[in-house]
Amino acid sequence: MVKYKEDWYKLYHVHYQQYPDDCIENIYWLEKAAQADFCNPQFLDFKLTSEKEWEKYRYLFQMHINLKLIEQHLRLGRTYDKKEVYFYDAPFKDQYLSNLEKCLTCYKAGLYYWQEAKIWAEKANEAKFNFLFITDKQNWEDERERIKSGQLDYQKMLEREISRIENNITKLKEMDQNY
Repeated sequence: MVKYKEDWYKLYHVHYQQYPDDCIENIYWLEKAAQADFCNPQFLDFKLTSEKEWEKYRYLFQMHINLKLIEQHLRLGRTYDKKEVYFYDAPFKDQYLSNLEKCLTCYKAGLYYWQEAKIWAEKANEAKFNFLFITDKQNWEDERERIKSGQLDYQKMLEREISRIENNITKLKEMDQNY
């Protein structure tokens, strides 16, 4: 039975060839994981020894789920993305506009999840956790540290992509039948 955050997260998986349906499926599992309750710490895949570790684990897990949601929205958006608009795209303007709108929606959703990830990373960066590291989840600790140092900044990337998509939409809308 799938009931807890950890159970929903186990359903998330990345395919070798990721199609839009695969991304949508993963977004569904990750959304369910974000909303679910945590399981009892004694049922985790590793051992936690204090309430402080349990608290930090929960913050890191929420941060990690939001980062994975960003990645999935980026993958989904990429399938609809037209990197550059050319003069010969005019006959297909409506199809491209429809796809770019879908792409824009995906990238903007990523911005929401980035704000959430930053909030959870800040909670995991509190002073009381300064010398506490969950070594069994080292990749989550690395993500937290990269957010803290600014090396991982999805906002900058997403805003750049959103701006490019909006410019492409503008170019396509300016094209007429005689273009």
